[in-house]
Amino acid sequence: MSVEVVTDVGRGALEMALVLGGPVLVLTLLTGVLVSVFQAATQVHELTLAFVPKIAASVLALVLFGPWMLTRLVDYTRTLLQSLPAYVG
Repeated sequence: MSVEVVTDVGRGALEMALVLGGPVLVLTLLTGVLVSVFQAATQVHELTLAFVPKIAASVLALVLFGPWMLTRLVDYTRTLLQSLPAYVG
């Protein structure tokens, strides 16, 4: 394996991690911003008010985007394993 191949595989893995984590992170971030705006407007600074909606948004994102994320991950893994003989040989 050359340095270029290892770099390409590592770059692909990082890209896949960003693509798979993106929807959950974005939805959780938007929920956090909305809760923060609500807390600032009402001056209610309850810790659970900030925590529970973020967890619910994360679970919702995993339910909504889970099948798509799994399909992308399986396709990436299949492609990586199929190209493995070319990398080694």
